[in-house]
Amino acid sequence: MKQFKKLAAIEPVSLVPWGEEELKNYAEEIVMYPDIPKDNEEILKRIGDADAVLLSYTSRLDREVLEKAPNVKYVGMCCSLYSEESANVDIAFARTRGITVTGIRDYGDRGVVEYVLYQLVKILHGYEYPMWKEEPVEITGLKVGIVGLGVSGGMIADALHFMGAEVSYFARSPKPEREAAGICYKPLHQLLADSEVIFTCLNKNVILLHKEEFACMGNGKIMFNTSIGPAADMDALKEWLANPANLFCCDTRGAIGPIAEEVLGQKNVLCVDASAGRTRQAFGLLSRKVLDNIKGYLDR
Repeated sequence: MKQFKKLAAIEPVSLVPWGEEELKNYAEEIVMYPDIPKDNEEILKRIGDADAVLLSYTSRLDREVLEKAPNVKYVGMCCSLYSEESANVDIAFARTRGITVTGIRDYGDRGVVEYVLYQLVKILHGYEYPMWKEEPVEITGLKVGIVGLGVSGGMIADALHFMGAEVSYFARSPKPEREAAGICYKPLHQLLADSEVIFTCLNKNVILLHKEEFACMGNGKIMFNTSIGPAADMDALKEWLANPANLFCCDTRGAIGPIAEEVLGQKNVLCVDASAGRTRQAFGLLSRKVLDNIKGYLDR
């Protein structure tokens, strides 16, 4: 089997122990750093003469770094890669240097579904939180709208549909197989108006909810954002949250966006401040996908 001469993991990359052990098969020398580099100068020191680099979502490999690291032939992103534009590696420039960049996705979605069920049931039944209505409400019959029906959005839709919710979705393209399963498509504004609970499950840097969309949504609604970053315009979201009848739920501050520090003290903003997708099982799946990407590159 071909191997890299030297592989540098420039920051913690969340490989589980068996993953770190298997990684030894793919490089003559491996250097793994236990902390996050503070700047590009530190990143370049850590890369050194390595021909392969691993990183997570907490650092960036920009053009400046890639220009000054001539030995690098492979970059493995141990984090979600949804698009070149949203990646923390300058993939377009890497391509001009003959550098292959790989990433992973869909490894932490089950934990997100569990978070959604946990938080939603607390609100509907009044467990450790003021009850949403005057009496407990089941998920059965709840009007749910999913904005973005990728893997995580689809899993949330399936879970709530199984629990008896009336689930609709909006996506860039219709999903006939979902409609055959009883999850119907609606235009965005209609979905927002019709739904009692709205889930935004979008790719990083995709902002779909602006002032007009919040006006369509109206008040007395529950909104979950399970995207990696914000899914709404900040001013519009802040204005909507000024009404205490509206509830916003997320697992991390990043899902709120730049206004997080302003609104986190509000009773209608529920953030557990812990990534729901970072579980033991998710790290195992992350490790498998990262290693499969490396093996696939070396086997070419």
